[in-house]
Amino acid sequence: MTLEISDSLKARLEAIAARTTMSPSELVDDALTKGYSLEWLERSLDRVERAKEQAARGEFATADDLARVVNKYRPT
Repeated sequence: MTLEISDSLKARLEAIAARTTMSPSELVDDALTKGYSLEWLERSLDRVERAKEQAARGEFATADDLARVVNKYRPT
C-alpha cells in the first residue's frame, strides 16, 4: 500500500524516526496499530529526553521517594 502524506507530516515522521530506532513507515504502522497520535509520541519522547537530562544532572528520586511509591501500591 502506498500513502500520500503532506510534507509537514513527512518531516514530523522523519524527526521522530531520528529520535528512535524506528523508520517512518514503522512509526505509521505502530501508531495505526496501537491507536496513538504522533503528538502523543512527540510528547513522550520529550518527557524521556527531560528525564535523561535530569538523570545526567544527578536529579534522582531519593530512597524515601521510592519507598513511598512502592508502599503505596503494595498489598496489605
